[in-house]
Amino acid sequence: MENAAGEEVAVVGDLGAERFANQSDAESWVGEVFGDLVAEGVDAVTLFELERRVYGPMSLHP
Repeated sequence: MENAAGEEVAVVGDLGAERFANQSDAESWVGEVFGDLVAEGVDAVTLFELERRVYGPMSLHP
C-alpha cells in the first residue's frame, strides 16, 4: 500500500492484516474496501505472492 509519492502506507487494524489464499480473493477485497483504504491515505496497492510482486502499483483513483 502506497501514497501518491510512492511511499509505503502503514494501515493498522483489519485493513493492514489481510492475507488471501488466491489472487481472485485479494482483488475482490480491494474492490470492496478501496474507499476505506483511500480514507487511510492509500493511493495505490501492489499484489504480492509471498515476496514476488505479481502486479502493481495499481491506483485506487479513477
